Amino acid sequence: MSDSVLSNSNSNSNLDSNRDGRELNAQDAGAETPVLTLEDLSKRYGSEPVIEDLSLSVTEGEILTLLGPSGCGKTTTLRLIAGLDRPDSGTIRLNGEPVSGEGSFVAPEERGVGVVFQEFALFPHLTAAENVAFGLQDLSAEETDRRVEGLLDLVGLEAQADSYPDELSGGQQQRVALARSLAPEPEILLLDEPFSNLDVDLRVAMREEVRDIIKEAGVTAISVTHDQEEAMSISDRVAVVNDGRIEQIGEPENVFQHPESRFVAGFLGYASFIPGRVRGDVVETDVGAVPRGQIHGLAPEYDDTCIDILVRPDDVYAKPIPVADGDGAVIEADGSDRDGDGRVGNAEVKAKRYLGPTILYEVALDDGTRVQCMHNHDEQVALDSRVDLTLQADHELAWFPCEQRPAIENREDQLRHGADD
Repeated sequence: MSDSVLSNSNSNSNLDSNRDGRELNAQDAGAETPVLTLEDLSKRYGSEPVIEDLSLSVTEGEILTLLGPSGCGKTTTLRLIAGLDRPDSGTIRLNGEPVSGEGSFVAPEERGVGVVFQEFALFPHLTAAENVAFGLQDLSAEETDRRVEGLLDLVGLEAQADSYPDELSGGQQQRVALARSLAPEPEILLLDEPFSNLDVDLRVAMREEVRDIIKEAGVTAISVTHDQEEAMSISDRVAVVNDGRIEQIGEPENVFQHPESRFVAGFLGYASFIPGRVRGDVVETDVGAVPRGQIHGLAPEYDDTCIDILVRPDDVYAKPIPVADGDGAVIEADGSDRDGDGRVGNAEVKAKRYLGPTILYEVALDDGTRVQCMHNHDEQVALDSRVDLTLQADHELAWFPCEQRPAIENREDQLRHGADD
């Protein structure tokens, strides 16, 4: 795998040019030696591989988030960087020097790495100031006081310097833990699911605060999380991890808009795939013809082939179909046949989920394809009613060849959409 750039054979659009562009940008941004480099890291626990040939680099001042489901290897990667575990193979470099691998192993306390744990791990018998000062034994008392005062000011807790952890809120405890980790001026800061123990409202507020603090401190940071929204909001780059490998790495918006695998597309949010057939300047689908230019990087070799277009819930709209009775009066759109030769609309509402300001609907196209769409909470559509599903996206859309569908999908669906004709 290449440094900082890991491709996937199932990716969808102009991958060679995209990959070259990302490598060039990485070189421009990282003319200096990267703060951290992981080269072909592998780790097994017993017979189970946890990380396989994982490579990436992090530049000075960058916040990189390892994002993935539980058990994907992201926390193990963090432990390897911190020196809490040893890799079975591969090399870890800090500022160009090996700290694991190549016959070297530098102890955790000598790596210059700070860690913010999920549980904060504050000493209950020490005040906030004493917790921050804990790792500063090598400084004079005057230097320690100055450093602690500056850090508590940075995290907005100068008034709580003499408070004990049980006298602080969850958010305040987290900021103390962050200040303590920053106190020794680490080369790199590691954050292990730092917001998972906070309630939802505090979690949203704290991730913005923590990002601001890290940026103001000028420290390089790696965070791990399973929360897609958290990763997108705090990171300069996101690395999506699955089964011990990085499936895609890049700026959050690019990874979301142009996922290079179906896993990435689905893990970053609600994802539906509408089948279509490439016909000249359009892609013909059951929701209408999509201009070819709107399909990101659709190469000529895919002419007259079946593709699956990725749509998010806000890319499509389910318009209820009014059904007229015999006297011409409009009645509920219940999917009844107007003239006996077919159903109205192109889809049927199968499920709905009330989310407060919005409602998430799942509709089934007449070919059986399930698509999720988002409406405002005041736009009610009845279950089992017929709708006209239309594409409303005004941006480029990602896509994947039908032949790369997961094996569990029905082969007849591909045949229905002309994958083999």
